[in-house]
Amino acid sequence: MPELHFTKGQGTGNDFVFFADPDGEIDLTTAQLAAIADRHFGVGGDGVIRAVRSKNLPEGAAALAEDESAEWFMDYHNADGSPSEMCGNGIRVYAKYLIENGLAKLGDGETLAIGTRGGVRDLQRNASGFQVDLGRWSLDGGEPLVRAKNLQVARPGLGITIANPHVVVALSSDDELEAADLSFIPVLDPEPPLGANIEFVVPADPLVKDGIGRIRMRVHERGSGETLSCGTGAAAAALATRYWAGAGAPNQWRVEVPGGSLGVRMWAAEDGEHVSLSGPADLVFEGELTI
Repeated sequence: MPELHFTKGQGTGNDFVFFADPDGEIDLTTAQLAAIADRHFGVGGDGVIRAVRSKNLPEGAAALAEDESAEWFMDYHNADGSPSEMCGNGIRVYAKYLIENGLAKLGDGETLAIGTRGGVRDLQRNASGFQVDLGRWSLDGGEPLVRAKNLQVARPGLGITIANPHVVVALSSDDELEAADLSFIPVLDPEPPLGANIEFVVPADPLVKDGIGRIRMRVHERGSGETLSCGTGAAAAALATRYWAGAGAPNQWRVEVPGGSLGVRMWAAEDGEHVSLSGPADLVFEGELTI
């Protein structure tokens, strides 16, 4: 059986198993990927990320067509082995992994372009670790009803796409947020064709302090279950709260998740409004795994 050298990394408690396959020679099955991510019988993680050069896998062709400098592709799979478009926390830790292993360089003020199934994403260093431009977002997921265990009634959600599909639900108090049992998959009505990550949000009191909006969030990620953090979910939660708050709501947000704190910023670009995510990225340990 082949040995796989891996690295475990995390960003605000959202944890991943990384391995390098620059030439795209390692073809793991869905079951093998799920086994690696299994917290009882594998390494354990919210997902598995393969570091592969964009030119060496089919999905990478679109990334290179978008930006020829996107040498590396983040081949991301959820904990159940299913592929996903993007991961806001994962891509920051992925950048750390590439840099620490000498596969990429990123100086202060420089930009690192990384290919994903959701398009090319640009990263820079900042005081908290890394900032990633998540690109344009869209309010195109409707307003499905959301039912979650231990919440008394169904709540309206707001569908937002940031490469990944999200549904954001506003709750009235910290007690409601804590009561929700996200070990059970929340039910969406109607169910989006590709499913969705579901974020439950409570605004701080006051909502805005020193010009920065503040919210708390828990999340159930499709294919992974409840996680300690979701990067694109934090961005979706901030965007939804700004939408609900109306005119005058800020473009900078601090999102508290069970695993830590993330920064979200919105700004106008030539192709529409973009949203960025800032937060820490850490590599935890390395090891060898028999596949």
